[in-house]
Amino acid sequence: MGANILIVDDDASMRDLLRLHLSSAGYDVRVAEDAIAAGYMVLRTPPDLIICDINMPHLDGFEFIAALKADKSLPDIKVIFLTSVEDGDHRGKSLGAVGYVTKPVRADRLLSLVAQHVSGGRTPIG
Repeated sequence: MGANILIVDDDASMRDLLRLHLSSAGYDVRVAEDAIAAGYMVLRTPPDLIICDINMPHLDGFEFIAALKADKSLPDIKVIFLTSVEDGDHRGKSLGAVGYVTKPVRADRLLSLVAQHVSGGRTPIG
């Protein structure tokens, strides 16, 4: 069984694309359309890794991850930020992010980065 990954993005097509890439690589994938829905999912079953968009309604990705990190009842969850441009690199690192994936997402880059931080999937070929 693959690692449990939570994708948080307000763009439905992006959620679907990421889910397709990750589930095809053997990961167990859940999706949330915003930080509020994701927060409920994390409280029920903490994932091994969160891939989180930075620009979202209600709470942006940084605010969401900061809130999770402040909750000491949760395990330390690895985070990869998803962004249109590599903005906020310092802020992401201060929140413990293990990396960034830029849009448009390259499947090989995404899968390689995920495989570095969780087990249970297949690394991309070539």
